[in-house]
Parts: sequence; C-alpha cells; structure tokens
Amino acid sequence: MTARADDEIDDSAAPLIEHLAELRTRIIWAVLAFVAGIIVAFVVAEPILQFLLGPIEQTLRALGDPSPTMQYTSPQEYLFTLFRISMVFGFILAFPVISYQLWRFVAPGLYKTEKNAFLPFLIASPVMFLLGASFAQFVVTPLAMQFFLGFVDFPSLLSGTLARLAGAADAVPAAEVASQGIKITFFGKVNESLDLTLKFIVAFGLCFQLPVLLTLMGKAGLASSRGLRGVRKYAIVGILVVAALVTPPDVTTQLILFTVVYGLYEISIFLVAWVEKKKDEEARAEGVIGDDESLFDDPEEEADDPLLKEFDEDGKP
Repeated sequence: MTARADDEIDDSAAPLIEHLAELRTRIIWAVLAFVAGIIVAFVVAEPILQFLLGPIEQTLRALGDPSPTMQYTSPQEYLFTLFRISMVFGFILAFPVISYQLWRFVAPGLYKTEKNAFLPFLIASPVMFLLGASFAQFVVTPLAMQFFLGFVDFPSLLSGTLARLAGAADAVPAAEVASQGIKITFFGKVNESLDLTLKFIVAFGLCFQLPVLLTLMGKAGLASSRGLRGVRKYAIVGILVVAALVTPPDVTTQLILFTVVYGLYEISIFLVAWVEKKKDEEARAEGVIGDDESLFDDPEEEADDPLLKEFDEDGKP
C-alpha cells in the first residue's frame, strides 16, 4: 500500500518538475534576449535620446531659440539616462523573443481553438502599443511642450543675452535695468525631460491596449457588448479622469486623449459584438441554439421587459 502511494506521488510530481524545467528554459531564453536587447539599444542610445527629445527641440526653435540646449547636473546623470533608454528599448527589441517563449510555454496546454484565439492577441498587443507610443511621440508630446514652454519669451531673452555679450548693457541706465526684473529662461535637464516623454509613451501605449484587452475578455466570456454599452457613461467618466492624470493641465491635450481612448472603447464594443456573432454562428452550426436565438441574450433583461410581461408562458395575451 505504501509503495503504491509512493508511485502515485512520483507520477504526480514528474509533470510538475517537467513544467518547472520548461519554465526555467523559457525564462533563461527571455532574459538572454532582454540582455542582448539592452546591449543593442545602448549602442544607439544617444540617437534614440535625440529622437525622444525632438519635440522639445522643435518647440524651442519655433519659440525663437536658435540653438536649444539641454543640461545634466551630476556626473552620472547622462550615463544613467542612457541606461534607462537601453532598458526600455531593449525590452521592446526583445519582446518578440519573450512573447515567443511565452507562447511555447503556454501553447501545449491549449486546445486548437484556444490557440487560434490567443495567438492574434499576442500579435496585436505590441502593434497597438507601438501605435499608442507613436501617437504620444508625434502628437501629444509636441502639444505638451508647446503648452509648458509657451510661457517663456525666448526672443526677448535672446536679445538681452546678445546685448549683454556685446557690452550694450553698460549704456542702459541703472534704473531701467532694475525695472526689468529677473530674466527667467529654460535650462532643461536631460533626465527630467526624458522622464516626461517616456511617461507619455508608456501611458498612451497602455491606453491603446484597450481594444485588445476587452476583445480578449469578450472571447473568454468575461465581457459582453451589451455590458460595455451599459457602462458607457461610467467609462466616459473614467476616461476623463485618466486624461486629467496622464496629461499636462492643457485642455487641448486632455481632449485629444479623451477622444482617442473613447474611440478605442467604441471600437472595443464593436469587436466584442463581432466575437459574439462568431460564437452564435458556431453554436447554430452545432445545433446548440436556434436560428433566432443568441448565446448572449440576457434572461433577466427579457423578464423585466414590460412588453414581454403582457404574455404568459404559452405566448398568449
């Protein structure tokens, strides 16, 4: 009896050990890909930094600064900034390998229909993130920079600086110089400017995951198009709150984010309804439901319908 129990324990433990060994192998390959991505990204980290700071440069030039300058205030700041860029873009470069390792680990435990359902979302997720990141880099960040930097009068600051360098300030009366007050200009720090840009990129990249997430939930039966329509007013309030938190205090930028995310929410409703239609067609083909029936009818909603209450179980008034 004891020997049989030991055999059962060994048999149940063997698959777990095999799964753990498989998981370890997939994690090792994912980590190696991440490290390789960091190394590759670090080689081109400075051009990436120039690209990310492009909206700030263009805004400063448009405001009258002919030679925009950024600064760092500690010896290690610039190097750590390049490391941050390498980490973020290294993960982006390694994501195809990481997602492939995830797929290889999960796929053996899925049915064929589940594989066909999961794989498109695994591909769509990075695509939507890149779309959101591009929208943040080319639309949102320039608007934010115009809002933040629009309060500084760069032409006046530039003319005053040139006048002082030329010695013209000596000819200005002391009373007039005193009345001019303190000159306030912009000396941007590299890490702080990059931090704002990366926050926009990550925030919009995650917001653009909304259709992927809701469609996947609809595929799994965790969300329905009818339910999403029912909470639309709450979604509008939630999107407004998110727009106020992740954007600067600029009404234009907030309206752009709200419009985009709410549009994605409506697209998600359409995609979930399409998924439900496909499920109904499969159920009708298998004879599970009739031609006029749907798997997603709400019995409670039908029971509360005043028109249906006028009929009894036989369908007679």
